[in-house]
Amino acid sequence: MSLALARKYRPKRFADVAVQSHVATTLKNAIANDRVAHAYLLCGPRGTGKTTLARVLAMALNCENKRPDHEPCGTCVSCTRIWAGSASLDVVEIDAASNRGVDDARDLRERAMYAPSGEDRYKVYIIDEAHMLTREAWNALLKILEEPPPRVVFVFATTEPQKIAQAAAPVLSRVQRFDLKRIGPADVRERLAAVLKEEKVGVEPDALGMLARAADGSMRDALSLADQVLSLGSGDITAQRVRDALGLVHEDEYVALLDIIAEHRAGDIFASVGRLADFGIDFGLLLSGLADTLRAQLAIVLGGAVPDLSEHLREALDARKARFAAGDLLRMLTMLVEIEPHFRRSAQQQLLFETLLVRFALLDRTIGLEEILRGLDGAGSSGGGGGSPARREVPAVATPRLASPPVMSDSKRVSEPQAAPRPAAKVAEPRKAPQPTVADQPPAKRKKQALDLNRLAEHWDDVVEHVRASGRGMVASALNEATPSAVTAGGLVTIGVTSDALADALQSGSEIILAALRGIFDGVERVAIKAMTDGKAAARPRLTAENVIADRVATLRKRDPLLNAAIDALDLRLIE
Repeated sequence: MSLALARKYRPKRFADVAVQSHVATTLKNAIANDRVAHAYLLCGPRGTGKTTLARVLAMALNCENKRPDHEPCGTCVSCTRIWAGSASLDVVEIDAASNRGVDDARDLRERAMYAPSGEDRYKVYIIDEAHMLTREAWNALLKILEEPPPRVVFVFATTEPQKIAQAAAPVLSRVQRFDLKRIGPADVRERLAAVLKEEKVGVEPDALGMLARAADGSMRDALSLADQVLSLGSGDITAQRVRDALGLVHEDEYVALLDIIAEHRAGDIFASVGRLADFGIDFGLLLSGLADTLRAQLAIVLGGAVPDLSEHLREALDARKARFAAGDLLRMLTMLVEIEPHFRRSAQQQLLFETLLVRFALLDRTIGLEEILRGLDGAGSSGGGGGSPARREVPAVATPRLASPPVMSDSKRVSEPQAAPRPAAKVAEPRKAPQPTVADQPPAKRKKQALDLNRLAEHWDDVVEHVRASGRGMVASALNEATPSAVTAGGLVTIGVTSDALADALQSGSEIILAALRGIFDGVERVAIKAMTDGKAAARPRLTAENVIADRVATLRKRDPLLNAAIDALDLRLIE
């Protein structure tokens, strides 16, 4: 039976461990200077060399052929057994996932008390997946980690060091910690090329790039994927062979989707995605590949360099850079990142992917709020000068710009031409300022009201606006669902709510509510929140997303007359 590439080409020397030179050099110098620590913690993603470095350290400490450079020879009996993971008197490798209990830790502690087999040997205990040890197991090991027997070395390897910090924080002060880095695509390609050359297998550069990207920073995964591709057939490794073996989507499919988005052909999306679904495409891989393609297109539009991109895809994206604006691509990537957590858990991945592409294709239907306000501001400044009507018009929707948040969508002006269009100058005419409410008046000029229940109910909206202006939007929304139910002569204001959830929300902002009441009424001393389930509380609409949006629009109208005019003129609605 053939040996897997990941095992066959596991490094036997510190110098051969890819990328992790900061750890390999430190360990080799510690051996050279006789400063080997009694415990090490190797942290890092999977396949980056944690167990390999632990084995190389054990080989170097117990090598029968001592070398001047303090590297293991890799050929003696001791090195061969340790490298292969075979049984050894002085090196014990333990999987903490299946030996995680306190009894296992006590057994390890007792075995560590025995001396190594020779005067020049070290006992090395390699504990893989160390984060799986229980809190009790770590407590059993604490003493021996603090005062270990002579010539005993513990090496803990883990992908999740934060779990060790949570379960046994004192352990971290008793070990030397090394964080291993992810292996970049360039280093993965270089190592794969060397391994395949040693195997006398030819490989296309694009195929190497695909394998490197699919490995996602893990050298072991890269070698395992290369093994999988080699199993598919004989001969050189081609890009198409890698796609067939790993189920990857061809780059031309992503380019075709970009063309549909750029040309705003939303109706063609369903047929294109359906065709990919018929081929059994993994939509998770499809979403990830689309994200990489959009990222590469954004980098090309901005004039940046895009490594690890095939020449074919680079030329295709470079030819399309004039069709996309950087802001559009940035919004697409933002929407893609927002949908990804739901996408992974969804049972309707195809539907989510299709709706995401439709949103991309329909980005031209939105218009920037800044552009609208800029046009209205220009109309207002020229309205009194008797200029031409074209200069006083609101910006035409025929030349839209993709929206930037917050976004308002034009819902009627584009699709329904009005029989008698309103003169543009009328939009820019200054409106008569509304009568200021109590909440709008400056504190210095505000005359406080006498406190009674009727007057409090009359000015309840002003209290809500006070709370909202203080930056507590959620408290204000909850207060909008409540009603004042009682006022006492001692200044106690009782607020009635219809649910315990609203009561909890108001209780968290009681100080803000009290300050708002005192700003409007005299004699307010305390506020009490009471959940009323006997029908005494006034019926108010349920707190929904639509109510919150309507409330937000009303606040924006009140604060900005120019925006108020834009909403009326263009029939805008708040969508984000």
